[in-house]
Amino acid sequence: MNLTEQLPAGEHLDADALYESFVTAASADGISLYPHQDEAIIDILTGANAIITTPTGSGKSLIAVAAHFASLAAGGRSYYTAPIKALVSEKFFALCAIFGAHNVGMVTGDAAVNAEAPIICCTAEILANIALREGRAARVDQVIMDEFHFIADRDRGWAWQVPLVELPQAQFVIMSATLGDVTELARSLEQRTGRPSSVIGGATRPVPLMYSWAVTPIHETIQNLIAAQQAPVYVVHATQGGAVDQAQALLSSGIVDRRHRKELVEALRGFRFAGGFGKTLSTLLHAGVAVHHAGMLPRYRRLVETLAQRGLLTVICGTDTLGVGINVPIRTVLFAALSKFDGRRSRLLRSREFHQIAGRAGRPGFDSVGYVVAQAPDHEVENTRILVKFADDAKKLKSVRRKKPPEGFVNYTEASFTKLIESTPELLRARMRVTHAMLLNLLQREEDTAAAFVHLIDAGEPDPTTRRRLIGRAAAMGRSLIAAGVVVRLPEPTATGRRYQLAVELQNNFALNQPLSALALAAMDELDAEAPGYALDVVSVIESTLEDPMVILLAQRFKARGEAVAELKADGYDFETRTEILEEVSWPRPLAEMLEQVHLRESAAHPWLSETPISPKSIVRDQFERAMTFGEYVGFYKLQRSEGLLLRYLSDAYRALRQTVPEAARTEELGDLIEWLGEVTRLTDSSLLDEWASLTSLAGTASELGEAPPPNKTVTGNARAFRVLVRNAMFRRVELAAADDVDALAALEPGGAMTRGDWDEALGQYWDEHDRIGTDADARGPQFLVIEEESRTWQVRQLIADPAGNRDWSITARIDLDECDGAGELVVHTLDFARLDG
Repeated sequence: MNLTEQLPAGEHLDADALYESFVTAASADGISLYPHQDEAIIDILTGANAIITTPTGSGKSLIAVAAHFASLAAGGRSYYTAPIKALVSEKFFALCAIFGAHNVGMVTGDAAVNAEAPIICCTAEILANIALREGRAARVDQVIMDEFHFIADRDRGWAWQVPLVELPQAQFVIMSATLGDVTELARSLEQRTGRPSSVIGGATRPVPLMYSWAVTPIHETIQNLIAAQQAPVYVVHATQGGAVDQAQALLSSGIVDRRHRKELVEALRGFRFAGGFGKTLSTLLHAGVAVHHAGMLPRYRRLVETLAQRGLLTVICGTDTLGVGINVPIRTVLFAALSKFDGRRSRLLRSREFHQIAGRAGRPGFDSVGYVVAQAPDHEVENTRILVKFADDAKKLKSVRRKKPPEGFVNYTEASFTKLIESTPELLRARMRVTHAMLLNLLQREEDTAAAFVHLIDAGEPDPTTRRRLIGRAAAMGRSLIAAGVVVRLPEPTATGRRYQLAVELQNNFALNQPLSALALAAMDELDAEAPGYALDVVSVIESTLEDPMVILLAQRFKARGEAVAELKADGYDFETRTEILEEVSWPRPLAEMLEQVHLRESAAHPWLSETPISPKSIVRDQFERAMTFGEYVGFYKLQRSEGLLLRYLSDAYRALRQTVPEAARTEELGDLIEWLGEVTRLTDSSLLDEWASLTSLAGTASELGEAPPPNKTVTGNARAFRVLVRNAMFRRVELAAADDVDALAALEPGGAMTRGDWDEALGQYWDEHDRIGTDADARGPQFLVIEEESRTWQVRQLIADPAGNRDWSITARIDLDECDGAGELVVHTLDFARLDG
């Protein structure tokens, strides 16, 4: 469907002409509108708000397309919002195909492409921030909010609430399969926007669902579903690890899709799977089995989605990530469990969660029915097996001990399943939250910030007690921003009533993205910018304000304890003493004492800070100090199943460093480190940008990734970041040489000029002269690295910091810049480790 060709000619477009044009375009693609689609589209074309609460698979996406069409025809600007970047990018590419790439843009916080287009796809937070900064003056004529039930999320619900209050000029199209009663929502929308608000619900699901309870072992359940022609099957697990384990177990149980083998081989040809989990995923996908969860790299998730959309996957094992609207056609949803850990406790699925995931079953246009299966708990499966085995022996059956649920297990039964099936989604309650970022966004308006905030809270929060608490919290935050020098009072109010503004010395993209970002500013004031480790200490301050990625921190602790055990055993400590000492060993926590003192001091003046404990940790710093690539770091801590989590953390740290550290606090070394971090994240996974670049029709369209290079930028294109990559790669060799780890040195370049034997011999000669190799901050300084640039080839010499200070040993290497660009990563050819006069 190409709707740009269907726009009616003429300046005065009426609803009838638009409706006729859209229906004609849909019919040309073989699409006949359902009655509820027809009703919703007519209401939208006549200017009404629309609340679409119809089942999954009932065509809400087509209604959204019609809304964009109406806005584009009227010369307006429409925004599509979703809770996750994966859904935003999926809609972005789909709308590019429908309206032409020049008419569609995308903003996710990490990436911004064609940001001035008349149709914008973005995360909910992006639009909320626009609404806070500009209010009714914003160029927002229409808002399509997908997965609107997220308004009840305790952490993110504010991003769905803010636009409803602050963009009264816009037409709203609200969509979700699990909204519940929306009477109050429709009333408040009419009051704020002055538009009628229609509720479109009660539609019959185009593909009905059949429910069943499985008491066979899960691998048998999956085999039975495949044999009954009920694949593709999406197996929903409570944990990411459980999803991966199940997928790998399926291979050994013989579940391999031989029908699509040839197509899968062809579809995967040329795709670059990295080491670690990439190898595992490649093996699974070639068998028609996939994994999908938030811990994967985005390019792997998108690959799985693409293959599923082509019908090439038999089984997908994942978490509930596909319950958030991702368009992956599946016939059967199999719940591996009806309970989950929500971050605080284990509990049964709620009605909304269950229906959201179950609704993915059944593909309109492909399936006549969808299947939802719940897997019985293991103890019930075992008890059922016992009943069958001894059905003819009542005496034996009576004596056999039945299995009980494990201690602490949140039990569920077929009755629990039936109750979920018959339930209706809980009533939505909007959640408002006050943050520094919210206040800074409001501060950019040409009006009194306090009045703007009070209006936002009064309009969005019905409970008086909650309103008072939020306003009091905002006042405390405002005072702390003034005390920190982030916000200054104007000598006189402006004509529009504005009394405060951002401090002029802050950079244009300054932002306080974390609850403790203001505290980070105070902590940075404690650092000595002339100290050798200043840049890394700034990184540690910022990392202490970021959310804890516990999987990574626990892996660091496991590694540290393993190393400590070896040392304690070598020193002769007994088991009990070792155990006692190990209790004190945790993940690295640089600057912990100083940061905790600053937190205590600042909390005394600003009590709201005590709600968020400071959390010292070292992930960015650790990777940089170890001079590791992303893949090396993943392998070192065995994070193959959590690559996406690590990448997300590095991206958050990169964004926080760029936006929170004032220009006055930046040094050359810190600038290099920030550039390095941005390049690491881009090189690890630039799938979204790669796909954007493939849209050749967008030639000349603006594209950017914050301050990072545009998508067509080569590895060597960012000269500053590339030089840091080279410096780190060379120092990695120094660190391994200092540890006398010849195996690791040889593994860096399999088949390279320096073999294991060469490294062993060269190190032996070095140890004959010196007893150690320096690896401190001075040893990795620029004075120890010499780069001779010869056109597109670099000759690199890393001098060794020997204890005598002779600097007469070095590691030499050659780097072909064209080769690096072709490989999409830094490629180093180590030539020698020898004396300079050797």
